[in-house]
Amino acid sequence: MHVLLTGGAGDLGRTLVPGLLDNGDTPVILDIRAPGDVGPKTIFIQGSVLDRSTLHEALRGCDCIVHIAAWHGIHEARGEKHAYDFFDLNVRGTFEVFEAAASLGVSRIVHISTTSVRSLDTLYGRSKILAERIAEDYRTYRAMNVIILRPRAFIPFWNRGVYANYSDWARWYCKGAVHVDDVAAAVMLSLDRVARQAISGQPVLTLDGAYEYTDADLERWDADGPGSTFRKYYPEYYELALSHGLDPAVKPNRLDISETVRWLGYKPSYSLGRVLSELAAFGDAGPSQGRP
Repeated sequence: MHVLLTGGAGDLGRTLVPGLLDNGDTPVILDIRAPGDVGPKTIFIQGSVLDRSTLHEALRGCDCIVHIAAWHGIHEARGEKHAYDFFDLNVRGTFEVFEAAASLGVSRIVHISTTSVRSLDTLYGRSKILAERIAEDYRTYRAMNVIILRPRAFIPFWNRGVYANYSDWARWYCKGAVHVDDVAAAVMLSLDRVARQAISGQPVLTLDGAYEYTDADLERWDADGPGSTFRKYYPEYYELALSHGLDPAVKPNRLDISETVRWLGYKPSYSLGRVLSELAAFGDAGPSQGRP
């Protein structure tokens, strides 16, 4: 299959490319910036989803779309983008992608949304709600095969525009998070699902990471004192966590992914335990293996 990745030069798009190539697919990246070294079997088209002619050019010959292109919450938090920016790319851009796909007969789309749709006090969250409504409209009235994925924030540790080092990222991750590799795995499962069969219903699927903590642990968090639940699972990393500024008493916010498991067979593999083992092995540099 030829798979169009809108905004594919970003973290998720570049993480997806190796998996698509291994699957025998051809990634087609549409982005305003070049994706770096993604190999000769990847097609790159420079441009925006807001450029209608370029979008149509990129879509011709494609079998599926992963619609990633969006301004994110961090752009709002930093004051880098305003309401018009969020509407133009996140809302109108989504309309442009779905309308172009419908006009060219491309009916299989994996739409990347966000758990921030629950944050109604943010421009980002509200723009992504509107984008989801567009996706659902085309699924309902244009008979398109659509899966909507709602990952929580997944900016990876190697994105130095956001995280200074691995420890900085780990302090964020320990609060409850999903790794970009697990998001990419969910996308691959979704592409397989939309390619194999028509999607009935309206699957809007939450993506979270893996957890060693059980429901009982979370209900009785640190019942034996601050940091006691952390010590139960990671005693060998307790001092390491403190030395890198992680707070062992922080209770993670775990999300319900039961529907995602049911629909896709999704099994996230990246947990706090893995973060701590990598921190012990690689320090602030983090692992080099697996980076795009």
